[in-house]
Amino acid sequence: MTDPSAPRPAHATPDYSATATGLATAPSPAAAPEDVRLETTQVVQPGLAAPAPRSRAGLIVAAVIGFIVLALVMLFVLAYLFVGLGPAGVIIGGIMALVPLTIVFWGIRWIDRWEPEPRGALVFAFLWGAGVSVLIALIVDAEIQNVIAAAGLGEFGAEFFGAAIQAPIVEEVGKGLGVLLLFFAVRRHFDGPVDGIVYSAWVAGGFAFTENILYFGSELVAGGAPVEVFFIRGIMSPFAHVMFTAFIGAAIGYAAQRPGWFRGIVAFLIGLVPAILLHAFWNGVLFFISDFYGYYLLVQVPMFLVAVWLVTLLRRQERRITFERLSEYAAVGWFHPEEVTMLSSPGGRRSAMAWARSHGLAPLMKAFIRDSTRLAYARQRILGDRDTIGAQADEAELLQRVAASRHALRGAAPTATA
Repeated sequence: MTDPSAPRPAHATPDYSATATGLATAPSPAAAPEDVRLETTQVVQPGLAAPAPRSRAGLIVAAVIGFIVLALVMLFVLAYLFVGLGPAGVIIGGIMALVPLTIVFWGIRWIDRWEPEPRGALVFAFLWGAGVSVLIALIVDAEIQNVIAAAGLGEFGAEFFGAAIQAPIVEEVGKGLGVLLLFFAVRRHFDGPVDGIVYSAWVAGGFAFTENILYFGSELVAGGAPVEVFFIRGIMSPFAHVMFTAFIGAAIGYAAQRPGWFRGIVAFLIGLVPAILLHAFWNGVLFFISDFYGYYLLVQVPMFLVAVWLVTLLRRQERRITFERLSEYAAVGWFHPEEVTMLSSPGGRRSAMAWARSHGLAPLMKAFIRDSTRLAYARQRILGDRDTIGAQADEAELLQRVAASRHALRGAAPTATA
C-alpha cells in the first residue's frame, strides 16, 4: 500500500486498493452541477471564506451553560489551591506547570493537524480535566482517607493504596467522563480513534496541569526546591496522563464510527480497563524499584515510543480516508483528481499552502483544505450509517463551500490559475 505522505509527481494518484475502514459500498455522491464539472476539468488552487453557519441555538445555549459550570468548578479548584499552597505556591507552581503543558500542547497539535477538532470542544476538554476531574479526585480522596485511617493500613499501605489503586481508578473515571460527554455533545466532530485521542489528551493535559501545580507548590511550601520533581514530572514524563486516558479516547473513537449512543458507553467502560491498569503500573512500580532512571529508560521510554508509533499509524488512516472519500466526489465532478492527490498528502498540502502564500491567498487555501477534509469525513459518516447526526446536511453545505472556493480562487488569482 502506498504511503500518501511519500513524494510523488503532481499528476500521480495513490494506489489504495482497499477501503480504509472496510465500510460497505454505498451509492456514489450526487453528480456535480454542470458549471462545477466544467471548472474541475482544470486544476485550480482553491479557497473560500465560509458562509454563515446554520442556526444551532440549542447547542449554543448548552455550550454556554456548560462553560459557566466549568468556570465555577475552576474557581473552586483555584480557591482550594490558594488556601493550601498560598499565592506564591500557586503562582510559581503554575508557571512551572506551563512547561509540561506546552510540551503536551505541541504533541496534541501534531496529532490533530490533519483534521483539527473545534476549538470550543478542545477548550471544554481542557477545563474539564483541569477542573471537574480534579474536583472529583479531591472529593473521593477526602472520603477514602477516612476509610483508610479506620482500616489501619499503616503508612506504606496507605500510600500504596492511594497511588496504585485509588488514584488510577478515580482519576481515569473522572477524565474519561469528560471524553464521554464530548462524544455525546460533539458527535459530528467525533469521527474515529484519532479524534478520541485528541479529546482525551486535552482532558488529561488539563488534569496534569492542575496536578503539577499541586506537586510543585507543595514542594515549595515544604521549604524545598522542586527541581527533581519538576524534571521528572515536567520534562521526563509530561505525557504520562495523556497515555493513560488515550485508551479511553481511542476506544470511544472506534465506537463513534458506527451509529448508536450505547456503543460509546460500552467503549468508555472497555477503555477504562487498560487506562487504569497502565496508570496503576506506572504509579505502583515506583514503590518497589530503587533505580528510577534505569526503569524510566527501560520501560517508560519504549512505552512512549510505541504510543507515538500507534498514533502515526492512525494518522495515516486519516489520510487514506480523505483520499478514498474525496476520490468518490472527484468521480462525479466535484474535484479534479490532482486536487484529491494534493488534499490527501501532507506534502501536497504544504505545496498548496506555499503556492497560496505566494499569491496572498493563504486564508482561502487553509479554509479549502479544512472544508474538503470535513467533507471527506461527512461522507464517511454517511457510509457508516450515522446520518442521524446530520451527515447529509453537512455534506450539502460543505459541497457548496468547496465548489464556491474553486470559483472564488479562479476569480482572485486568474494569472496564477492559468
